[in-house]
Amino acid sequence: MAAAALYKDAAAPVEARVRDLLGRMTLREKAAQMAQIERTVASPRAIAELGAGSVLNGGGSAPLPRASAADWARMVDGMQRHALSSRLAVPILYGTDAVHGHNNVYGATVFPHNVGLGATRDAELARKIGEATALEVRATGIHWTFAPCVAVCRDPRWGRCYECYSEDTEVVRSLTTIVSGLQGQPPADHPHGYPFLSSPRVNVLACAKHFVGDGGTDKGINEGNTICSLEDLEGIHIRPYPDCISQGVATVMASYTQWNGEPLHASRYLLTDVLKGKLGFKGFVVSDWEGIDRLCEPRGSDYRYCIAQSVNAGMDMVFI
Repeated sequence: MAAAALYKDAAAPVEARVRDLLGRMTLREKAAQMAQIERTVASPRAIAELGAGSVLNGGGSAPLPRASAADWARMVDGMQRHALSSRLAVPILYGTDAVHGHNNVYGATVFPHNVGLGATRDAELARKIGEATALEVRATGIHWTFAPCVAVCRDPRWGRCYECYSEDTEVVRSLTTIVSGLQGQPPADHPHGYPFLSSPRVNVLACAKHFVGDGGTDKGINEGNTICSLEDLEGIHIRPYPDCISQGVATVMASYTQWNGEPLHASRYLLTDVLKGKLGFKGFVVSDWEGIDRLCEPRGSDYRYCIAQSVNAGMDMVFI
């Protein structure tokens, strides 16, 4: 009888399991694992045959009107069964925008938006909200939330200012404690930069977003251009990210914005040299919703170009 594949051995070292799995994957399977698709197109074929790596629900997308936690869990479990029936049986990661509580689910506990939490200046409250949100997200079978937003809003004309804890970088930094609430508190000897998840039963993967400068665009224009020096970018907008990384944040989402005219989704300097290099982030970078499509005009018209630009810049998963 053939020995079980090393990558399926939960007791083996993670890096050894990763090497074993990558060695078995075709190029097509690797590309599919980098794709995140919306639940409405997450067909059995997309998951079991094509091997899509991740599924999400977009704003307002739900399995049923007023779907219960059990309805959500049944949907995610069904998708997971299809994933485990694929050639390599790699599970999916299911993500959702649980940004002020599990806010897409009927009957969930809804907490104030970040601007309200910022007004409290209460880091422990933010951590407890992370814990409570994680419990409700896991109760629906979901593994990952696209939170927290650690933008520093510098112009109140930006329509998404309510997603920021504050215009003050230090206040934003202090409330990144929500990461430890969502994922659990890493031990003192946890290696720097590596993702941490305390318990798959009661914790979820967090996502620090949107890297970087989303709150600093010229005239507060949404998805606009943040015009500033590297010194200001680091001193104002990047500073909350090391706080998230030190807590083992698993993922980082790229910003729709530009920095001095360069789209973040195509910035190798910021995604690879700064985030993964200088800051030591060892998790993975996910694009924003159709974020790579914005790298060409008309939007998405040259998708091969968009993929090449973003992946070569350091994008690990594409939010399709």
